[in-house]
Amino acid sequence: MKKRALPMLCFCALALAILVQGQQPSDLTPPRAGFNFPQRQTLTYAIDWRVFPAGTSVIHFEQVGDKEQITASADTIGAINMLFHVDDHFQSTFDRVRGCTSEFDKKTVEGRRQISSTLRMDYGQSKSVMDEKNMVNGQNKHLEAPIQGCLTDLLSGVFFASSQPLELGKNFVLPVADAQHTVPVIMKVESREEIKTPLGTFKTLRVHPTADAGVVKNRGDIWIWYTDDDRHLPVQMRARLFWGTITFRLVSNENK
Repeated sequence: MKKRALPMLCFCALALAILVQGQQPSDLTPPRAGFNFPQRQTLTYAIDWRVFPAGTSVIHFEQVGDKEQITASADTIGAINMLFHVDDHFQSTFDRVRGCTSEFDKKTVEGRRQISSTLRMDYGQSKSVMDEKNMVNGQNKHLEAPIQGCLTDLLSGVFFASSQPLELGKNFVLPVADAQHTVPVIMKVESREEIKTPLGTFKTLRVHPTADAGVVKNRGDIWIWYTDDDRHLPVQMRARLFWGTITFRLVSNENK
C-alpha cells in the first residue's frame, strides 16, 4: 500500500476516481478580496493509517517575488516504513494574484518506484509540458497537452481552496492539471464541525471534493476540514479508500 503526501493523496486519489469524460474545466476563480497567501509558513501533519501511526508530512510556504512556492515532503515511520518505505518531495510554484500554477515538480520514492517529474504550464501556448524520468531504469517520458485558462495543480489545489469564500451549502470548482488531463474538481462545503487535533480544537467547515460525473464505485471518498475563519487553514484531511482510511491531523503551525 502507498502512503502519499497530504495534497497528493487527496487529489491523486480523486483524479483517479473521477469520470471526467465530456466535462469542460472552468477557469480558476481568483482569491477573494483581502486574502493573502503566507509570506512564510510551515505546517506539519501527523499521518495515521486506520489506527496506526504511519508518517509525517511537512508543508512549507514561501513568497518568491510575485509568486508563491509550496514545498511538501512525506515520510513513513515505524512499522509502516518497514512494510512500505516512502520518501516523497513536491514543489509547486504559482501566481500570488490569480493562483495560476506555473510549475509542479515531484520526486517520489515509494518502495522500488523512483520517479522524478516536472509539469510546466505554458499559458502563452495554451499547453502543459511534462518531463518525467524513471530513476531506476533511466527511461524518460515527454508529454504535452492542451490547456484552457488558469489552472491549479495536485499540490497547491488543497491550499488554494483556502482563498475562496467557503460558504456552507455552496460549491466552487478547482480546475486541476495533472500530466495530460485537467480535472474540474467540485469542492462541496457540506457542514460545520468541531475538530480536535494535537494542536487544539477548531471550529471547521468540512469540504468534500467531487465531480459532476461522480466517483467510480469502490474508489473511495475524501474530506478536508478548513478552519471556519478568514484563514481557512486545513487542519484535518481524510481519505477513505478501498485499502483503508488515512487521516492527516495538523500538529504544528509555524511562521518560518
